[in-house]
Amino acid sequence: MPIALDRYDDAVADLDPNPGDLETAELVVSDDALVKAFALGPGAELDAHEHGTSTNVFHVLEGTVTVLQGDEQEPVEAPGVVHHERGVAHGAKNETDETVIFTASLCPMPS
Repeated sequence: MPIALDRYDDAVADLDPNPGDLETAELVVSDDALVKAFALGPGAELDAHEHGTSTNVFHVLEGTVTVLQGDEQEPVEAPGVVHHERGVAHGAKNETDETVIFTASLCPMPS
């Protein structure tokens, strides 16, 4: 039986956050990269944070998430991609009535 290459469905199958909650799943973990799925229930937020030595990229896959970057915020609808430079504070919040799902890719892994 061939190995399934797509990790998305299995990774997010159990993500079902309540309003205000955030749930995560790791899709890829290696020595030099991390790809993590985030599911935000209505009203949930991923607090702003930064990675001083890593680039971070959000891929919005389901719904519309408000992306925070520095002093800016902008709703990004699926499918969408947002690039966060190293050292720039970034986060996300769900201002909708539906669960939103996005991935965050972090490269290289912080040492």
